[in-house]
Amino acid sequence: MKWTVFTIKTTVDAEDYVCAALAGLGYDGVEIIDNVPLTEAEARAQFIDIPLETDAADKTSTIRCYTEQDESSSENDEAAIRERIDEIRSAIAEYDGLADFGELAIETSVTEDLDWINNWKQYFHSFRIGVDILIKPTWEENSEVRDGDIVIEIDPGTAFGTGSHETTWLCIESLRDHVGPGDHVLDIGCGSGILSILSMKIGCGCCIGVDIDPIAVAVSEENAVQNGIVLAKRPKPEIVPGTASFFAGDVISDSVFAEECVCGRYPVVVANILADVIKPLMPVVRNFLADDGCFITSGILASREEEMVAEFERCGYRVTERRHRNDWVSLTAVLAQ
Repeated sequence: MKWTVFTIKTTVDAEDYVCAALAGLGYDGVEIIDNVPLTEAEARAQFIDIPLETDAADKTSTIRCYTEQDESSSENDEAAIRERIDEIRSAIAEYDGLADFGELAIETSVTEDLDWINNWKQYFHSFRIGVDILIKPTWEENSEVRDGDIVIEIDPGTAFGTGSHETTWLCIESLRDHVGPGDHVLDIGCGSGILSILSMKIGCGCCIGVDIDPIAVAVSEENAVQNGIVLAKRPKPEIVPGTASFFAGDVISDSVFAEECVCGRYPVVVANILADVIKPLMPVVRNFLADDGCFITSGILASREEEMVAEFERCGYRVTERRHRNDWVSLTAVLAQ
């Protein structure tokens, strides 16, 4: 499938008007590229850990829209493209005088398949963590499985987590060291379910995964079934030996949901998220953790390691383990005695 890309050079002040003009022509989605910095509230809401470098003085903006080419028609010829450009200019002209529209140059190009949801799969292949853990995409048939391997088949869908990121590696290594036979595990921010599935495969007695995104919960359930994990379908979290279960909710802001998750003290709680989410989790996890349990965290930039260690101590924990991989760190903490 091919698409014609229309790239419009304009200004930040005119973005809303250009987008409105395009919407009037039937372009349901547009791409906006500018240098407007995120507000503090936006950065907090999106949990930006590495600030983007932008030039706030640059008020130019680039807006892109796409139209699918019908290779059996004349839609792709130069005359048809010029006609569409004229339509875009006419639609924008209706807002003339309301803002500085800048140069309003319109360029065109052609791009191939825009199946963004699935194109990434060509880059996800089987890989090993340690000696005996093989992470395998569900669609890959020819993987080198060895005797004794712990094989985890994953299709992340639109949820986060193929297992290849450094933060997931660090969590997996820690779970191998800390999950004992029959332990109950709470996976906060379960994503694709990879850490919950691993916990079950290395012998935990029950795993409960939670995520604020219902799509992640659905993906986790599908991946668990794919890996032969028995699902416990319950209206709210419950310890059911030999099963995993997944729930949508926010244990930080929803006190009722957080209380439901305290259905048993967990020897292991794991959260592979980001530092700015782990911070408000610390006091909440105290209610989940067994007296001798451990809280495994990752998603922390190495540059914030000491800051997070200090925050753990302030919240009544003691950091017992630090693991590093490239620019990331995993911290494991226990309740201070």
